[in-house]
Amino acid sequence: MEKHVKRFLLLFIMMVMLFFSTFSFAAKEELIQMAILLDTSGSMEGLIDQAKSQLWKIVNELALAKKNGKSPKLEVALYEYGKQSIPASEGYLRMIEPLSTDLDKISEELFKLTTYGGNEYCGMVIKAATNGLRWSRSNKVLKVVFIAGNEPFTQGQVDYKKTCKDAISKGIIVNTIFCGNHLEGIRTKWKDGADLADGKYTSIDHNQKIAYIKAPQDEEIVKLGNELNNTYIAYGRKGEKKKVRQSRQDGLAASMSKESIVQRSVAKASKQYVNTGWDLADAVENESINLDEIKDNDLPKEMRGMNKKEKEEYIKMKVEKRKDLQKRINKLNKERRQYIAEEMKKRSKKNTLDLAIIKTVREQALNKNYKFE
Repeated sequence: MEKHVKRFLLLFIMMVMLFFSTFSFAAKEELIQMAILLDTSGSMEGLIDQAKSQLWKIVNELALAKKNGKSPKLEVALYEYGKQSIPASEGYLRMIEPLSTDLDKISEELFKLTTYGGNEYCGMVIKAATNGLRWSRSNKVLKVVFIAGNEPFTQGQVDYKKTCKDAISKGIIVNTIFCGNHLEGIRTKWKDGADLADGKYTSIDHNQKIAYIKAPQDEEIVKLGNELNNTYIAYGRKGEKKKVRQSRQDGLAASMSKESIVQRSVAKASKQYVNTGWDLADAVENESINLDEIKDNDLPKEMRGMNKKEKEEYIKMKVEKRKDLQKRINKLNKERRQYIAEEMKKRSKKNTLDLAIIKTVREQALNKNYKFE
C-alpha cells in the first residue's frame, strides 16, 4: 500500500511540474520583440520625426494582437547608426536602449536623437543588434528587426549577406525600410537584405508630414489620458523621477502633433504599458513585489505611516480608477478607429515609417499564430 501511495505522489508531482513548465513556456510565447535601427546621419531629420510622432501608434497596433487568448508583452530596443559623432572604432553606431518594456524610456531616447553626417554601415548595425540583445530562444516568439536608412546597404566591412543570414538562423526577421525611391532601394540591396532574412522590403518618403485626421473622440481621449497619470504610485529611489518622465513624455508627444498625444493616451490604456519598476499599483497588480518588503521611506508621502490594510485599500482604489479610465479610453478608441478608417478611404495613402512597420508586423505576427482584434 505504501509503495502505491509513493508512486501516486511521484506521478502527481511529475504531472504538476509538467503543467507548470508547459504553462511557463506558453506564457513566454506571448511576446513580441522588436529592434528599431535608425539612420541618424545628416539627411535623416524627417525619419527621426516620424519615429518620434508614431511610436505610440505602432504600440497601439500591437496592442490589438492576441496569442493564446492573451495580449503579448512588448519589448522594444533602439539603435542609431551612421552618426559621425560616434567613433569610427565603434562603427558609427550605438545601442541606445536594449530590449525593454519601458516604453517611456524608448520615447525619451527617441526625443534626444539628433542627426549628424556619417557612414552608414547596415551590416554592422544588424550584427550588433543580432548579437547584442537578449532575444528569446523560442521560435514561437515574434522577433523582428526594422532598419531604416537611405544609403547603399552594402557599405562597411561587415557583409550584410552574412549578418542577415545569421539573424534569421536565430529566428530574427530583418525588415528593411529604404528612405527614398523604391527602385533605388532595390538597386542598393535593401530588398536583398530583407529577402535573405525572411523579411519585407518597403520604401517610404521619410520627409512626408503625417496628416492628422481629427476624430470626435480625440479631446476626451486626451483628457482621460491625463487623468490616468494620477493613478500611478511612484515608489522606490527613482520612482518620482520616472513619474515626472511619464508626464514629460505626454508633453513631448503633444509637441509633435495632436495625433501623437491621442495615440500616447491610448497606449497608456493598453496592456503593453506596464511600469512595475516604479509604479506600486502595477507592481502589486502583477505580483512582482511584496508590499511588506517596501520601506516606509520608499513610499510616496501620502502613504507613509499607513498600516498594511490602509496601503492595500489605497492601492486598490488607484487600480480600480485606472481600470475604469482605461476601459473608457479603449471604448472611445474603438469608435475612433472606425471613424478614421472611413476617413482614410477618402484620402490617398503615402507610405510612412509607421505604416511600413505596422503592415509588416501584422503580416509576420499572423505567421506566429497571433490574431488581431
